[in-house]
Amino acid sequence: METLSDRKYAKTDEWVKVQANSGRIGISDYAQDQLSDIVYVEFIKEPGDPVEKGEVFATIESVKAAADVNSPVSGIVKELNEALMDTPEVLNNDPYEEGWLGLIELSNESEIGDLMEAEDYESYCESR
Repeated sequence: METLSDRKYAKTDEWVKVQANSGRIGISDYAQDQLSDIVYVEFIKEPGDPVEKGEVFATIESVKAAADVNSPVSGIVKELNEALMDTPEVLNNDPYEEGWLGLIELSNESEIGDLMEAEDYESYCESR
């Protein structure tokens, strides 16, 4: 399992990488591994939509399960990685770079402090 140290992680297996006043979000390598072969991505939110921390942002389907992706931060959706709708399998190979899901303009940067560092997230995943 790969966990990048330049991101913060939620217990629901999403990550956020803060860039200025925005956060790029996606699912962790652990999450994509648990889902197995991802075959479909549907975005629940659109650019310009508000999103609250913990609110469903997208749905991912694999050959064995479907899972909601919750936003790890609150804010306004600035951008979606719409390429994933045509090539959802990118999430299986690169959930951290090419497989990002959205870019959120942060409305409450203090929420970042509630998320786990990479080492803590790895320990959390090992305990499950």
